[in-house]
Amino acid sequence: MDRKICTGLGVLITASFCLQTGWTATGPADLSDTDNSTSELRPLIERFTLDRGNILRYYSVAGSPERRERLKKFFQTAQGALAAKNFDSLSQDGKVDYIVFRNGLEHELRTLDRETAEQAETAAYLPFSATVFSLEEARRKMGQVDGSVAAKALTELNTQIEAARRATDAKLRLENSPEAIRTRRVVANRAAMEANVLRNTLRTWFSFYDGYDPLFTWWAAETYRTADASLSSYATYLRSRVAGLTEGGEAAAALTAAPGGRGGGRGGASAGVSAYQASIAAAKPGSTDDIVGNPIGREGLMSELAFEMIPYTPEQLIAIANKEYAWCEAEMKKASNQMGLGDDWKKAVAKIKTMYVEPGKQPVVIRDLAHEAEAFLDEFDLVTVPPVARETWRMDMMTPDRQLVNPFFTGGEVISVSYPVNAMTYEQKMMTMRGNNIPMSRATVFHELIPGHHLQGYYGARFKPYRTPISGTPFVTEGWSLYWELLMWEMKFQKTPEDRVGALVWHMHRCARIIFSLSFHLGKMSPAEAVDFLVDKVGFERDNAAGEVRRSFGGGYSPLYQAAYLLGGMQLKALHDQMVGPGKLTNKQFNDAVLRENRIPVEMIRASLTKQKLTKDYTATWKFQGDVQPVN
Repeated sequence: MDRKICTGLGVLITASFCLQTGWTATGPADLSDTDNSTSELRPLIERFTLDRGNILRYYSVAGSPERRERLKKFFQTAQGALAAKNFDSLSQDGKVDYIVFRNGLEHELRTLDRETAEQAETAAYLPFSATVFSLEEARRKMGQVDGSVAAKALTELNTQIEAARRATDAKLRLENSPEAIRTRRVVANRAAMEANVLRNTLRTWFSFYDGYDPLFTWWAAETYRTADASLSSYATYLRSRVAGLTEGGEAAAALTAAPGGRGGGRGGASAGVSAYQASIAAAKPGSTDDIVGNPIGREGLMSELAFEMIPYTPEQLIAIANKEYAWCEAEMKKASNQMGLGDDWKKAVAKIKTMYVEPGKQPVVIRDLAHEAEAFLDEFDLVTVPPVARETWRMDMMTPDRQLVNPFFTGGEVISVSYPVNAMTYEQKMMTMRGNNIPMSRATVFHELIPGHHLQGYYGARFKPYRTPISGTPFVTEGWSLYWELLMWEMKFQKTPEDRVGALVWHMHRCARIIFSLSFHLGKMSPAEAVDFLVDKVGFERDNAAGEVRRSFGGGYSPLYQAAYLLGGMQLKALHDQMVGPGKLTNKQFNDAVLRENRIPVEMIRASLTKQKLTKDYTATWKFQGDVQPVN
């Protein structure tokens, strides 16, 4: 091993230590590689982000019409400030930012409209929501509370909840068609979550005064306890009786109503905890009964695609996924034949599932696979990996409950390893080990760490970070890591047929994600059918497939998130071939340039790298997969 002296340490150390710690022969790693963006829009976007944070923290009641109206006014004000800019005088960075910001504001307003429509659907189940909103809004505005008036309002609230339950019972007796039941299941499940948010909002309101205002406590304490119990019972009733979700309902309801912040996606925070955490509480091994989701329909998908600057319809994207799946299946048969198993590629998948390590050994496997990928990048000089990024990624073990939603490891600066614990049943242990076998892990460890999410996060925090709050697109967040899966396959990173099968399982999985997620939102596939689809078309273990579908529809991800993996990767690979293929850029130059653009729609990264002429009203036009005809 080469040895060199790192100046200032005064000791002999290995070259690898210098590389890992960020020291060179002349001292600390160079910090001159910094963000030199001169976008004229950066100050406006940074101000917008800070002001939006203030507004969301103040108007914190999820579902409140007051909150929506304030956000609508804020976004419209931002539109006016943006429109006042002289687009033609902007630099290329400024023009890109203008289009991305304009596109994001339009999407925010469309999202508010969709939330209004969804709340109108749940209004029949929650006619008392205005009472809760008014109490908390008055508290936030620091008005003087009257204990006797508060007690009366709580008594009326309890009466309203009981009346809503009776009205819902009567409605259930009249709506028994299959279509009515399907619609009711989705809407009632959403109403149950909203009821738990209302319960948490009421708790926040009561806790502010309780004990600090003796007269308030004297008047309101008992009536609050009654109203809180009624809200809790009603939420459980909506979930179990109306939505028909008995398994995990109480656990999910209790968790959703717990104190804390409830993630509201890009738009901000709301009361309670995340829908993702609630999906964990509701999950039960071997069951899909807890998976409901919230299909947004074709119009909703088209709105999301416009935001992501994807000029294809949902049907065309499904056609692209089917074509890509057919390619995967052909490659699977090649690898299966090389393994001596003929064309039955499912036997090949079954074979690699036996290639797992015993309990306790998986962290070492993940570590070694990460270093293997880093060495490959270095060998072919594919991307700049700053020493601090190489040095500082970490590892954690995933909890058993979280494995019900994330059956495989997840990553970033911390890679979270999914592997069995002693409390699992024999079947659960075996499924987890089979699903996290070495060939499948080899294909995705680098997706999570370097050059994937960890390296992306490192650059994203340092180069044009102001762009993330106005875009943060999953078509780059996940597309970047998936692009590396495509590139490293092309560069023959996987040496054995077993490793190629492992990579193809994930490629098929990403095709399946496009198909089942878009089909679900189009109303053409149920969550249970999506689980069957993953088992049949990809060869997943059933519990792992259920975990994937549960995570997809649990509410913690945007509607296009699952489709974004492969589609974003295909966008970046198409751009790579356009720029690197003819020799305009080297691999390293291209990959470094993409990282420095941060997470904006790939079409805008393309515009930046190619210096494309842009107009103020620019819309997506880039058909990265050519013209596609959907299959009827």
